[in-house]
This record gives sequence, C-alpha cells and structure tokens, in this order.
Amino acid sequence: MAIVSSAAAGLRAASRATIIQLRAPGLSIAALEKEATELVAAASIPVVVSSRCDVALATGAAGVNLPDRDISVTAARALLGRSLIGRSVHSFGAAQRAEREGADYVIFGPVWESASHPGTKPASLDALAQLVRSVGIPVLAIGGVTQARVNEILAVGAAGYAAIRLFE
Repeated sequence: MAIVSSAAAGLRAASRATIIQLRAPGLSIAALEKEATELVAAASIPVVVSSRCDVALATGAAGVNLPDRDISVTAARALLGRSLIGRSVHSFGAAQRAEREGADYVIFGPVWESASHPGTKPASLDALAQLVRSVGIPVLAIGGVTQARVNEILAVGAAGYAAIRLFE
C-alpha cells in the first residue's frame, strides 16, 4: 500500500503498489475531495481515503483507512457498506477489536524505527509475526519498511506492507 498525500504522488506510485491510501491531513476537506476525485478517476488500482468516510463516498473511492483513534469500524461500515475498511493499529488489542468490528485489514506498526513516527518505540518483526497469528484478517506492516525488509515482512506471514517513503 502506497501512502501518498496527493493525486500526483499516488499516480506516480500506482505501478509499484497494489492499493493507494490518500492521507493528507493538512488539506482542507474540499482540497482532499479534489485530490481524491482526481486519483480515483485516474488510478488503475483501488484508492482508500484516510479517515474520511464522507470523502470516500463522495469520490467513489474503494474505501477508507481509519487511524486508531478514529470512528469505529462498525460506524464506518454503517456508512460505507461493503466498501474496503482498514484500521491502523499499534497494539494487539486494537487489531483484535478492529477484526471483531469487521475491518477488512489492519496496518500494524511501526515495526522498525520510522521518520514519520519519531520517538515511537518500534514494535519489532517478532511482534508483527505474533499479531499475524492472532487475527484472521490481512495484516500490513508499516514503519521503517525498506525494499530489503519486504521479504522479512512476507516471511512472518504478513499480507504485505504500507509505506510512505518507499513509494516517493
């Protein structure tokens, strides 16, 4: 999953990703909607919008990825129906709760040190492996993901990875 902050960045990343997450917390809702509309129309792969069910609905995005402290997956499902709903999590309990509420996937991390989460203690590859075994939905690793670490992520059973810098 390529995590991008604009339609242009998403289109540049699309050939190297299986899904795009538009995450642009600094944009106004109108600007986010404009970026999402452009990206959904032009992308050859599914697009999810970070945190904004309303923008996902308005633009025809494939779904939404919810930060850990966002609305519940249950509430998002009531709004979005069968759309793709993911949850970013930092603990086993949060991942298990997301699964119980009907999330389609979770993004877990940071697995390694990450510039986008300074001061956050990395969870570790072992923790990722344990989480993969504790839930029945796909788990994506995030945080410090490099091309060299992709095989490690897949070897512990994760469905894949989400990254910002890897797709820049």
